[in-house]
Amino acid sequence: MDKIYGDLSLEEIPWNAAGPPDLLVEQVESGRILPCCAVDLGCGAGNYAVWLASRGFEMTGIDISPKALGLARRLANEKSVSCRFVTADLCGDVPLLEGSFDFAYDWEVLHHIFPENRGQYAANVHRMLRSGACYLSVCFSEDDPSFGGTGKYRKTRLGTTLYFSGEPELRDLYEPLFMVEELCTVEVAGKHGSHLAVKALLRKK
Repeated sequence: MDKIYGDLSLEEIPWNAAGPPDLLVEQVESGRILPCCAVDLGCGAGNYAVWLASRGFEMTGIDISPKALGLARRLANEKSVSCRFVTADLCGDVPLLEGSFDFAYDWEVLHHIFPENRGQYAANVHRMLRSGACYLSVCFSEDDPSFGGTGKYRKTRLGTTLYFSGEPELRDLYEPLFMVEELCTVEVAGKHGSHLAVKALLRKK
């Protein structure tokens, strides 16, 4: 990820969007998610964390890429909002964050995490959240044809490999740790057109 953020402009990075996704905006503007202590998992250049901070959320962003977090800190300064950014591997040891948050979300991050690491990832998210906290996760659906090819593993034009998920396997991943409030396939907008994604709205048990 450091190579991508170091070699490409933000406009060239497919997942980098200046504005927040509609699904996240709907959760906030409807009042379903109220300003609270929140974490952006895989925050990248910090666009969504900064947007939430501007709406009264106490934001932490976590990403594995120091270059991405440098961009995120610069954006927060430009927008005059307060955000904390932490460099960490979300499938490894995430320090000092146990029981810290009322809301967590990962926007199209989980498809970068292969099945063998997803159990640890979900456990880390669970550990970060307070009792009853909300967790929103959105990742590429295996039913989507727009990324080229078929099957669970697909290569991108950037040279990365993504894992495309189905609803049943995500239910199996989440149910031991979270109450599943919504789990469905939705159409979401992207830089190069819309695509299908699996949306999971969860609550910590």
